[in-house]
Amino acid sequence: MVNPPWDQRIARVLVKPLVKSPVTPNQLTIATLVVALVGAGLLAEGSATYANWGAGVFVLARFMDHFDGELARQKGMTSRLGYYLDYLSGALSYGALFICIGIGLRESALGPWAITLGLVGTASAILSMVVNLDIDKYLKADAGKDAVGYPGFAGFELEDGIYLLALITWVGFLMPFFVLAAIGSAVYCLWTCWSLFRLKRG
Repeated sequence: MVNPPWDQRIARVLVKPLVKSPVTPNQLTIATLVVALVGAGLLAEGSATYANWGAGVFVLARFMDHFDGELARQKGMTSRLGYYLDYLSGALSYGALFICIGIGLRESALGPWAITLGLVGTASAILSMVVNLDIDKYLKADAGKDAVGYPGFAGFELEDGIYLLALITWVGFLMPFFVLAAIGSAVYCLWTCWSLFRLKRG
């Protein structure tokens, strides 16, 4: 990537001390997933205090998501297993986030809709992973193009919006964010399905 986003550039610097260590990229992927699941689990508790901590921990995990790829490149340890593991970790992280926020908001004004929206977000995250893997196959087969990316501007990508989760939760706007995010995840899932359909037709 010629101009990587800022979080990836920062991760590139932070993993340098690990290059000569026995730590592997796949170990970092698993550690990132564990941190994400802890953050999501805290959000399921339902109280504002746990939600604040959960949001912060989850945001940390999403930043850590860049560590494994950067370490793999610097160590020359890229692998097929790591490729799939990274996709799976991301999908499970977001899937857990949606369902856990839904559980945490079940006593809110959303009522049972909180669980429904959580399931929609979780299903969208898992399906998007499967579809994006399929899209990657087509892109790489087409003159070795890069894997699926996100729209970006000035060193930031669309997915970097997740970093706002902590601030949004801390100021008390978790519920509207959750509703919009669940709808957005479904729209994104439909968009990836449409992209795959167009690639297959082409």
